[in-house]
Amino acid sequence: MTISIEEIKKLKELTGVGLTDAKRALTEASGDFDKALAAMREKGLTKAEKRGEREARQGIIEAYVHSGRIGVLLELNCETDFVAKTAEFKELAHNLALQVAAMNPKWIAVTDIPEEEVARKRAELLEAAKNDEKNAGKPADVLDKIIQGQLDKYFDELVLMNQAYWKDDSVKVGDLVKETIAKLGENIIIRQFRRIELGVSE
Repeated sequence: MTISIEEIKKLKELTGVGLTDAKRALTEASGDFDKALAAMREKGLTKAEKRGEREARQGIIEAYVHSGRIGVLLELNCETDFVAKTAEFKELAHNLALQVAAMNPKWIAVTDIPEEEVARKRAELLEAAKNDEKNAGKPADVLDKIIQGQLDKYFDELVLMNQAYWKDDSVKVGDLVKETIAKLGENIIIRQFRRIELGVSE
């Protein structure tokens, strides 16, 4: 079994551990990257997630206007003014503003979605599933799993942290933020954003 140095480095960046620990985790997971990352999370080895508990009140407000038609204001927070001034932090803020402009998310995280909106969409999908001949005779638990999968997919496209990153659709925005947390050593939070499109009102 061969484990590439690129995968070891990627796991190191995501978790903040040393190269040796990253390599060991990949070896124990037989080279399965997702399995190695999940195992490290279970052991509490992801420093990025531990940093997520620390308060972040410094940062910047990024402004981006696309062709005079779409405007975005995004507040990105970190722990210190020093990190707020780094090129990596500013680049993340800019790329997140571009993400909001291009992909038009409605919420930052899944926890921000109103319960009534989840219930409304679930009822809509349930009704559609019941009227679909392909689902005739399927047990309730199977139908529920189908609906849950559709629900997750629907909201993944509307939640900023769950969206595929515009520069690389194999990476989620949440992973991009975690990678930057691991690199800079501070908690980073997307506090809020506003997106305005010419001729379109909320």
